[in-house]
Amino acid sequence: MEINNEEYVVDRLQEQIDWYSKKSTTNKKYNYFLKSSILIISTSIPVISGFITLPEDKVRLILGCLGAIVAILTGLVSLFKFQEKWTNYRTTSETLKHEKFLFLTKTPPYKEEDSFSILVNKVESIISRENTDWNSFINKKDENKAKQNS
Repeated sequence: MEINNEEYVVDRLQEQIDWYSKKSTTNKKYNYFLKSSILIISTSIPVISGFITLPEDKVRLILGCLGAIVAILTGLVSLFKFQEKWTNYRTTSETLKHEKFLFLTKTPPYKEEDSFSILVNKVESIISRENTDWNSFINKKDENKAKQNS
């Protein structure tokens, strides 16, 4: 099966740009939400401890729960690495967009006769590199988890 320029740009390249952009946006939202929550909850602990007029045991319970929530959220940020994934996905999306516009405007290196094959090679290389980076990230995470359990 042979794919022409337009089919590739629409069905493969644009689809990948959209996918990476969507994943980037999702990870950015999670990152901002979790880090904002950590900031708000952790700064509320001294305020609550200074102004709350409940019995002492209830205050300790509330502050302990808030501290535990901060620890859990911090652990989630560290475990899922939303900021790292957000920036990696955004970089990949923008790199693919860059190649797409160079190709569509016939700007070098896409000024040559075999510009379509150059585009395909570059795009597939970018996607492959992202997949390799993702696999390395997962393997590193699994290794760290194994070390912690030892």
